[in-house]
Amino acid sequence: MRRILPCMNPMLTWIGGATAALVLVFSGASLAGAMMEDDSATETAKLDDAIPVDETAVAAAAGPEMAPGEVVQTIPAATPKDEPFVVKRILEIDGPLKYGDWYWDDKDVPDGPIVMTVDLDARVISVFKGGYEIGAAAALLGTDEHPTPTGTFPILWKQRHNVSEKYNNAPMPWSMFLTKDGVAIHGGSTVENGYASHGCIAIPDELASRIFAIAKKGDKVIITRGETLEMGGQII
Repeated sequence: MRRILPCMNPMLTWIGGATAALVLVFSGASLAGAMMEDDSATETAKLDDAIPVDETAVAAAAGPEMAPGEVVQTIPAATPKDEPFVVKRILEIDGPLKYGDWYWDDKDVPDGPIVMTVDLDARVISVFKGGYEIGAAAALLGTDEHPTPTGTFPILWKQRHNVSEKYNNAPMPWSMFLTKDGVAIHGGSTVENGYASHGCIAIPDELASRIFAIAKKGDKVIITRGETLEMGGQII
């Protein structure tokens, strides 16, 4: 016998289907939640079994901590270099240097290396101590036949009492020799217009004695022709 199923209200059929779908959704959510809890528990168990982390090592590997805002780094000021061969003072001399005149002023001048300059055109010698001009005078220089050489010469040796073996034993006190063939700065000559040396730099005895007292072997003498120095200029 064929059974005849009773007819169902279409609205009830739709409601019933939606209810079933909701049941499936909630069931799936519950199942997923249960699976996630199981996975979390598994991961926790794995972490519990892991090697402990050294927090100090991690912090060091992360690098220095960044400071908030602008950071201004103070850079120490550079220490000024000593410049003993720069002109710091030029003697105040009224008018041109005259033969026989000499000037000296080393009062309150700090210690420093001695450097002398000679200008063949101006026929003037200047003495610098640590860049301060402390002495100056007109000088007797060589002739065309016996010229005074140009260049930079160290003092090779000094001789307080000296006479010229080449030129009739002429006195050359306070000699400071610049070349091996006898060119020197020395006293013992009458420094007057019309006189000349045999290549040496002859200056008044009083100035020669003062230079001799402070100059030492190795100090430089720079002989030029027509070159001048000004404040702040480099001597060497």
